[in-house]
Amino acid sequence: WGDYIMSALLLFFPILLAWTEGTSAADDGMPFMEYLDPNRLVCLKWGFDNLKGNITFQLAVNSTGWISLGFSPSGEMYGADIVIGGVGSNGNYFNDYHAKEEVMPLLDKEQSYTLLSMMENDGQTIMTFQRAIQSCDEEDFHITAQPIKLIYAYGTSDEIKYHGPRRGTKEVNLLNYVPRTSNANATYLSVKVTNVPVPSNKTYYHCKVMKLSDFSTKHHIYQIEPEIENPDIVHHMLLYHCPPTVTTPYENPCYRGDPGDVCFGVVAAWGTGGGVYELPENAGIPIGGENKNILYRLEIHYNNPQQKAGVVDNSGLRLYYTDQLRQHDVGILNTGLLPILSVNYNIPPKAAEFHTYGLCNTSYFSQLVNPMPDLQVFAVLLHTHLAGRKVRVGHFRKGKQIDFLGLNENYNFEMQQTVNLGSIKTVMEGDEIIVECTYNTEDRTEPTTIGLSTFDEMCLAFVYYYPAISVTSCLSQPNTTLLSPTDYQPLVYTNAFIRDLTESPTIKCKPKNAANELCPSWIANTGGILLSLLWMIV
Repeated sequence: WGDYIMSALLLFFPILLAWTEGTSAADDGMPFMEYLDPNRLVCLKWGFDNLKGNITFQLAVNSTGWISLGFSPSGEMYGADIVIGGVGSNGNYFNDYHAKEEVMPLLDKEQSYTLLSMMENDGQTIMTFQRAIQSCDEEDFHITAQPIKLIYAYGTSDEIKYHGPRRGTKEVNLLNYVPRTSNANATYLSVKVTNVPVPSNKTYYHCKVMKLSDFSTKHHIYQIEPEIENPDIVHHMLLYHCPPTVTTPYENPCYRGDPGDVCFGVVAAWGTGGGVYELPENAGIPIGGENKNILYRLEIHYNNPQQKAGVVDNSGLRLYYTDQLRQHDVGILNTGLLPILSVNYNIPPKAAEFHTYGLCNTSYFSQLVNPMPDLQVFAVLLHTHLAGRKVRVGHFRKGKQIDFLGLNENYNFEMQQTVNLGSIKTVMEGDEIIVECTYNTEDRTEPTTIGLSTFDEMCLAFVYYYPAISVTSCLSQPNTTLLSPTDYQPLVYTNAFIRDLTESPTIKCKPKNAANELCPSWIANTGGILLSLLWMIV
């Protein structure tokens, strides 16, 4: 993943100056800070020098009992690497643990974490500790330049026992952190539905077509914040811009033949478990100006498996904006598998691993964008439903994979967050983007279809990039005549060959008496699947 990522971070990311609400002043070497809980009772600071060195953490919790921080593959306790410490009646205690089940974690044979300091101050416990970024202890979690699911828990006394509700999870990219700005005078647009009576269906899509603003000059959206009134049923939200042919605002159930059903240019996206997303300081999503009269469609998917009745919802998004234009206009490219298939394509039941692929070939973009600029990809939102276990977004050039644009080997349906990548990745004209989704249907007795319901499946990757171009969706549909390719009739362009993705990057450890190194493994396979390209260009 390269040491240059670290150099860029240390040179260009501003140092956060202070903790708030009783926390200590910023310490040298720990410039990054994130609250892990919504009530700001659990605050984490961290810093590092380079990928082959150590990383230092400082965990501050508003409690005088035991406190803990963990690194989890899935956001749950199972399989997590955990440190627990505190200030007891007989002095400080601090140990390295690992969890095999949802019970008291087990003490590691090798203690890979070093306690630097432990203190209690004004009802708060502050624990500072250090570990190697590239730990080769099998009982430890490997920290990479990918987002990591951090878990925390704490008690009200020094007896380490069940934490009750005093726990939580947050996904953070420790090695590629982008701190959020704070502006008390920030202005935002509130894009919400109004008093929607949610039916007692298991799945319901509601759409509101509206005008966002009357800005006569272009503005930039720089931060997207969800406003969720009913978090138990709001599954995802998408804000699309509409073509000029859509001229009348309305609010109705989606996909029943209304004019706004053709609005598919993604402006903002949110999935269940996601939080606030702030764009890089040099980029913003354009609104207003010459496009001030276009309409937008807010789509909310309500997932109501308990079929609750009488729910009224007012959820939506806050779009923070500025008239101080940033350097780049941001676009969001919807890639992967067409969410509503016109062919009979099912995921079989009782499958431990079933792979589905979506292809985007940028060779055709120049028919609408000429010349096509290089697209600078900086973030991605990955999306499947309940059977999804892994999502990988491969980047190919001249038939060979050169990178991953997105990678989540432990996909968690309950935590769908737009994440910044480890570095800016350049997509050039002619490159291919292949979205691979891995499903597990061992608990199902019937085939799973590709569709809109949460109990159906999807395979999507929303790719954030700049400069924005007019192509907004690049999706594909499987060919159902795999055994007879001569009978295949392309939907739009031509047959397409899905190239196998390389193995995901892994860490290979040297013997304990040798220096550790981060070794991405790129082992190419052969083979492929025929797809037909279906382009949705708005």
